[in-house]
Amino acid sequence: MNVREVRHEDVTWLASLGLLGFRPHYQTGNGAIYLEDSLKILQTMPASSVDLVMTSPPFALTRQKEYGNEPIDRYIAWLMPFCDQIFRVLKDDGSFVLDIGGSWEPGAPVRSMYHFEVAVKLARKFKLAQEFYWFNPARLPSPAEWVTVRRVRVKDAVNMVWWFGKTENPKADNRRVLQPYSEAMKSLLQKGYRAKKRPSGHDISTKFAQDNGGAIPPNVFTTAHPTDDLPSNFLPLANTESNSHYLRVCREMGTKPHPARYPENLVRFFLAFLTDPGDLVVDPFGGSNVTGAVCEAMNRRWVAAEINREYVEGSRARFVASAADLGAAPAGPTQPALFDGGAATPKKLRRR
Repeated sequence: MNVREVRHEDVTWLASLGLLGFRPHYQTGNGAIYLEDSLKILQTMPASSVDLVMTSPPFALTRQKEYGNEPIDRYIAWLMPFCDQIFRVLKDDGSFVLDIGGSWEPGAPVRSMYHFEVAVKLARKFKLAQEFYWFNPARLPSPAEWVTVRRVRVKDAVNMVWWFGKTENPKADNRRVLQPYSEAMKSLLQKGYRAKKRPSGHDISTKFAQDNGGAIPPNVFTTAHPTDDLPSNFLPLANTESNSHYLRVCREMGTKPHPARYPENLVRFFLAFLTDPGDLVVDPFGGSNVTGAVCEAMNRRWVAAEINREYVEGSRARFVASAADLGAAPAGPTQPALFDGGAATPKKLRRR
């Protein structure tokens, strides 16, 4: 199917959000991405209209990155106007999930506290529901000066993922993100469990042996390979980015992929945990539009914004068939129809 121009009826659902004054760079059946300053998008949207904001803004790193990042000393002042608008547009039971990495003080083997300062600042406005940790053992060792040259520090392999609510009771249901039981738990359920008090003093009742359909997940994610020697309470996120559809199509399009992408399964977890089908999700720092693509697959409405034209154009790769896909099975839910909002799609990637 060829990419087609947006007709008025394709964007009428955006009218309730006040966004008809902005032209989507492209849109799908459930969402739209804008080549626009997201602060303008957020300021236009009505109060209490969004169920979830999930995003990963540029981190406050010591070195300037190609995707743009504010220095540590100006980071909080830069970020807070976005967060003020996020608070305003969230529904009372809405959530704000913020993926943010750590950094180092310039010229010294000393960790910056900026990402904790961000959390403290936000906790004065939002309610901190829970913190999550994303462990990525494949991350390159840095800063090289302190880790690989002088050997006085170990590599940083963890991102903080802060989950905030607008109120104390954001919508959430962990029964929608249960994980398979361990073999030990399966054996316990089969053999039964005798209620007893643990050495820690916790009194474990017979309800512990009740089959609830799966284990409650931990607040630690990992992109390590499932066969790696990892603690059993890590929640694995499949790390297939090196061969992903997005990278493959970016190569075919001749477009440089976004260099800092969080895993699709990280988004998938929070969508299942915190939202229902049809809910509205916003990503104000869209990047390669991971959030929008997963929302499309999971039937959530979505709005994303990104100010870098190359990244917005490259994010089309998440929604169009690659050359390897064409002529194969019809596109599934992870490759929805793409409606063009102005920019042309490369001819060799047009859907048949």
